[in-house]
Amino acid sequence: MAASMKSVLAENVREKVSSSKILVVGAGGIGCELLKNLVLTGFVDIETIDLDTIDVSNLNRQFLFRKEHVGKSKAQVAKESALRFNPDAKIIAYHDSVMSTDYGIEFFQKFDVVMNALDNRAARNHVNRMCLAADRPLIESGTAGYLGQVTVIKKGVTECYECIPKPRQKTFPGCTIRNTPSEPIHCVVWAKHLFNQLFGEEDPDQDVSPDTADPELTAEAGQTALESEAKENVTGGIERKSTKSWAQDIDYNPEKLFHKMFRDDIKYLLSMSALWKKRRPPIPLDWNDLPNTVDGVEVQDTIRDQTQWSIQQCADVFAKSLNNLKQDLAKQGDDGMLVWDKDDDAAMDFVASAANIRAHIFGIAVKTRFDIKSMAGNIIPAIATTNAIIAGLIVMEGLKILSGNLEQCKAVYLNRQPNPRKKLLVPCALDKPNPKCYVCAPKHEVNVIINTKKMTVKQLEEKVLKVGLGMVAPDVIIDGRGTILISSEEGETEENNDKLLSDFGIQNMTILQCDDFLQNYNLNVIVVHRDKLEDDQEYVIVGDVSELQAKIEAETNDKTTEENTNGASNEPGPSNIEIEEDDLMIIDNEEIEQITYSKKRKIDDDIEGTPTAKKMRLSSDNVKNDDDDAVIIE
Repeated sequence: MAASMKSVLAENVREKVSSSKILVVGAGGIGCELLKNLVLTGFVDIETIDLDTIDVSNLNRQFLFRKEHVGKSKAQVAKESALRFNPDAKIIAYHDSVMSTDYGIEFFQKFDVVMNALDNRAARNHVNRMCLAADRPLIESGTAGYLGQVTVIKKGVTECYECIPKPRQKTFPGCTIRNTPSEPIHCVVWAKHLFNQLFGEEDPDQDVSPDTADPELTAEAGQTALESEAKENVTGGIERKSTKSWAQDIDYNPEKLFHKMFRDDIKYLLSMSALWKKRRPPIPLDWNDLPNTVDGVEVQDTIRDQTQWSIQQCADVFAKSLNNLKQDLAKQGDDGMLVWDKDDDAAMDFVASAANIRAHIFGIAVKTRFDIKSMAGNIIPAIATTNAIIAGLIVMEGLKILSGNLEQCKAVYLNRQPNPRKKLLVPCALDKPNPKCYVCAPKHEVNVIINTKKMTVKQLEEKVLKVGLGMVAPDVIIDGRGTILISSEEGETEENNDKLLSDFGIQNMTILQCDDFLQNYNLNVIVVHRDKLEDDQEYVIVGDVSELQAKIEAETNDKTTEENTNGASNEPGPSNIEIEEDDLMIIDNEEIEQITYSKKRKIDDDIEGTPTAKKMRLSSDNVKNDDDDAVIIE
């Protein structure tokens, strides 16, 4: 097969193919198809890296894997399977994270082309920066259901992956999750937090108890609730201690846990009367008196994941999963903890049952286990044929690069259905680098809006620098003073972690010099202090100063307009937006929650009959493509 493929390639291309060295990052849905395509095309010097092991849920689309491979390294098994197509190929497999310090600039410089088949934004950001630092062409790819895309990134020639900011992962205010849920997803998030409180690493930000700091509560109402004798009666006089400690003391008794979470805490919420003036109040449940029907109809026997459980069934599943998780936790030892996994039956049953019980209490529609798994695991169904098409396009763009025809490379989008010109695949010209990009532009500078009196140094490192700005091991110095705020050397600045930024004199317009040695990346972070951020966000990243000024002016104008119209908003809502399903551009499929529009992209004139394409970017830090290379790129 490889020989026949070689025969259709021009001689100069065949030589390039046989002598080139390729790095494939990711050995999942796209990665499996890609490795097979590469060896059949005649590529013989390939290295692949993937951190994951094979799960049963992978087998329906990652065809290099079989049932006997479950639990083994994806990269290693993919290598062994791909070699059967072409035993002459030389494939090196790494069961590791591409973000490890073992894979620096020198590692990336070994390759002629890097091909991404990833499923998360953090790794994509990192590979993007490594390829820019090593000056190596990168082919990005991704899929989300029937949608897919491929694009080429070359330093100084095209947009980089981070040239156009992606919408931030959607989050929900803590008071909504803990006090006033109104959507199924709120209950799912609460149930996952409860799992962590009972079995995992305790996080104060994930407390599931009623929130007395809810901004809807007046000081008087909140204080009344706190001081109420009813609280003592409601909670049964339980001494304040961590949820996990209390659960261990009662040996994870399902009835006592049920009454604490779904009766006593709900009664306490009802004592906060200000919350229920304009809402349907929640209804506490009793373990011994639960409905065994769904909307008054007996539950029908269907596939378990597709069955809508009654609340009695949810309670039964809740009890059984608690017992199973308690046993799993005991196996971990005294200081052990569990990590929630959508593919762990007990963990998934716990979240599905707890989420539905809470939803019922608040008058929210209950969901099937399948629906809750999709929400809790941020899943978009993965389609094998989509992966196959995208993998084929990656190789085609790779052949153009190796032939020295970078100018012929395109960003290609796979649509769910043909556009008016009967085309499923829409090729678009590659955009030039964004001059305001803080990653690939000559000037690396970004504004970050934060409250310096509330944010700690550790939060700056973990949430802003690593998550928001994609760094791996940042070193941070306060500009003009030389004070080392954060060091990548373990333990060197550990005493700074819990201190506030304001403790170091960091205030409005302070510049932080950030350096990531692994990524060969330097960035000046200009701190913009705000006492309060919109929607209670912890931070907001804004491009350059002019962009920030425009944002401030826009906020001021919006506020003035709102005041002048007595609160009426002329902001276009979703109903005002026409969404073309043509020429979709997916961005990172970990979350298809928000829709934003970017500039129009002109298609090359030599593509007959193709109109100017409007790119619609779908956010994606929440939607995981069944741990496939979901997330479509950019």
